[in-house]
Amino acid sequence: MPVIETLGGALFGAVLQVLFDRLDSHHVFDYFRRRKLNEKLLYKLKVKLLSINNVIDDAEQKQFINSHVKAWLDEVKDAVFDAEDLLDEIDYEFCKYKLKAESQTRSKKVWKFFKPSPKSFFDKKIESRMEQVLEQIEFLSSQKGDLGLEYVSSVGVGPESMPMDELFSKLKFLRVLSLSCCRGLKEIPGLVGDLKHLRSLDLSSTLIEKLPDSTCSLYNLQILKLNSCFNLKELPSNLHKLTNLHRLELMKTNVIKMPVHLGKLNNLQVLMSSFGVGKSSEFTIQQLGDLNLRGGITIEDLQNILNPLDAVAADLKNKRNLVELTLKWNHNWNFADLIKEREVLENLQPSKHLEKLSIWNYGGTQFPSWLASTSLSSVVSLSLENCNFCTHLPPLGLFPYLKDLTISGLDEIVSINADFFGSTSSSFSSLETLKFSFMYGWENWECQADAFARLQYLSLIDCPKLKGNLPEKLLQLKKLLISECKELVASAPVAPEICELNLQDCGKLHFDYHPTALRRLTIIGDSSMQLSLDFLCKSKTNIPVSCYDFLETLDINDGCDSLMSISLDFFPKLLRLCLKYCHNLHTISQRHTHNHLKDLQIIGCPQFQSFPDEGLSAPWLESFAMKRLHKLKSLPQHMHILLPSLISLLIHDCPQMEILSDGGLPSNLENMNISNCSRLVASLKGPLGANTSLQTLTIQEVDVESFPSECFLPISLTCLIIRDCSHLKTLNYKGLCNPSSLKKLTLFDCPNIRCLPEEGLPKSISTLRILGNCPLLKESSQKPQGQD
Repeated sequence: MPVIETLGGALFGAVLQVLFDRLDSHHVFDYFRRRKLNEKLLYKLKVKLLSINNVIDDAEQKQFINSHVKAWLDEVKDAVFDAEDLLDEIDYEFCKYKLKAESQTRSKKVWKFFKPSPKSFFDKKIESRMEQVLEQIEFLSSQKGDLGLEYVSSVGVGPESMPMDELFSKLKFLRVLSLSCCRGLKEIPGLVGDLKHLRSLDLSSTLIEKLPDSTCSLYNLQILKLNSCFNLKELPSNLHKLTNLHRLELMKTNVIKMPVHLGKLNNLQVLMSSFGVGKSSEFTIQQLGDLNLRGGITIEDLQNILNPLDAVAADLKNKRNLVELTLKWNHNWNFADLIKEREVLENLQPSKHLEKLSIWNYGGTQFPSWLASTSLSSVVSLSLENCNFCTHLPPLGLFPYLKDLTISGLDEIVSINADFFGSTSSSFSSLETLKFSFMYGWENWECQADAFARLQYLSLIDCPKLKGNLPEKLLQLKKLLISECKELVASAPVAPEICELNLQDCGKLHFDYHPTALRRLTIIGDSSMQLSLDFLCKSKTNIPVSCYDFLETLDINDGCDSLMSISLDFFPKLLRLCLKYCHNLHTISQRHTHNHLKDLQIIGCPQFQSFPDEGLSAPWLESFAMKRLHKLKSLPQHMHILLPSLISLLIHDCPQMEILSDGGLPSNLENMNISNCSRLVASLKGPLGANTSLQTLTIQEVDVESFPSECFLPISLTCLIIRDCSHLKTLNYKGLCNPSSLKKLTLFDCPNIRCLPEEGLPKSISTLRILGNCPLLKESSQKPQGQD
């Protein structure tokens, strides 16, 4: 009998654990933070899910004798699926742009995604759906008591578990106690104060809302960890009585009020990820003054500081162990307070031991004097972002160890001149990464000849008024990215070591040398295209054709309308070729066998019609993807001979394609994915069934009522995935029997399929997964044994 995977048994706990991890993912938090969505929804959702997770074991046992509990579990299952679907959408949006960024194909839209901006329709939909999911989870959580589902605070598993009161009474000589990740732990019994010998207490990732006052009697306690305790709001007022406490960890908590006398513990080191300055007198920045902060901290909502002298009381200048500091204002500037903002930042001067500094959303017109001196000589990373009213940059070239510099969203900067480099002959002597972005007013860059001796990465993103004068020589430069700089007219820096070049709507960039070290070239937009590849377009270029015999990766993307044909012979060493949204591209040509190409992608090229007449000869090609090619009718000829190394084949949205390939599929093909190609699926008979290596087949968005037909599946197939087939009503038993090796069958979003075959499933199938919108089939599969 196959195993039907549903959200029951041990799998439920595993799925919830994955969901908890995803809710903690930086992808999700970055999405909400950058798009200005309500982050509290994430915290609330996690808390409510944790409360449900507390009683899952009890519910799973009671569901067999209580139908109401079983119905409750089913509703929880649906809610968890809804939450996972929502996180999938968020993850997809984030990863889509992140991958583009990592592959150096950033477009203006990509960067706008990461920059805070008004909510889009998609953002509002995400937030609305999150509220709906949270409402459902909260409702289900509220039903626990009515169903008699309770959590007993205990340690251990199964019959060996022990209530915490009993545990504490029996282990009075305990030295180390870790209850980290006890997801259901909401309260610590007061008896914890009896553990007089306790040296280390770790309550991280629990649901505790407060610590009992008896905690303050643990006089031998040295280490207290409260990381990721999202419900924890404040600490006991007498915590300063723990005279031996030397390490307090409060990373990713919502603690906003520190005990008044905590600073009396001279040897205490405090690790905090963030501190929000409040508007009331109880939550002022002065609370940080007496704390020995260690590691890194983000101080937020600095606009709430009413008196700039309060910033002096924070005493950041003397916090020697604080090596990372982020200072953040929100966007609600009061223009009458611009002078106050400058004074506040002036009074927040960090220690000379600081290594990483970020300043966000600062509303002053000038940067502080301590950024114009050598007092921060240890800084290796500096970020100035969205400081919209600053008109000049400080002399950052004076920082001797600065390696990474990011300048973004400084709209009032018009010119970057000699002041930026400082009065030294070797400015930015250690700098390796330099990023400018969203500099909407920047027009001129007066570069110093001997600056940036070690620079390896330079990016200019969305600087629409920048006209010219890039650095003349960057002898160590490895990567150059220029995007949305349409007024730029300049010569590219002489960079003999450059290996990655990304050009997107970059105006007129000239190359006066042969970049023979170049391995990766990305071109986005027609203007960049015309400036780069004259053998593809009939226009002037400064890169000779002969240079391209060293390229390993070529990405051409988005609106290269002048590109009609591309010859593989120009790129004999190419490993990866990606052609996306080239609206007039109609063919790939080739005269010679290509002995290096491993990955080929052709996506969103509506006029693309043909491959070389004799077939695509690429004996080392492993991955081949075709998407949204509306005029393509057939795959390359002789694939079984010319593509012997092909492992993965993806064909999506090619509605005219009817012919797979004469001679069948390559013999080593293991994975095939066909989506929205109904004609192709209808024509597939012998070529697919004859394959002896295909292991995984995905059929998606195909207009069929019964699937698979007899002898359609190859005998080697082990995994079959059918998804988004809205017209599918039945599974063909004989078609499923043909591959005796078939072990896994997945049905995803097939709303009209009613039941499994009358004959059942072939004995070889050990796992059946029913996911998404398959209501009729789910109902059928959950009947008691013997009915289906």
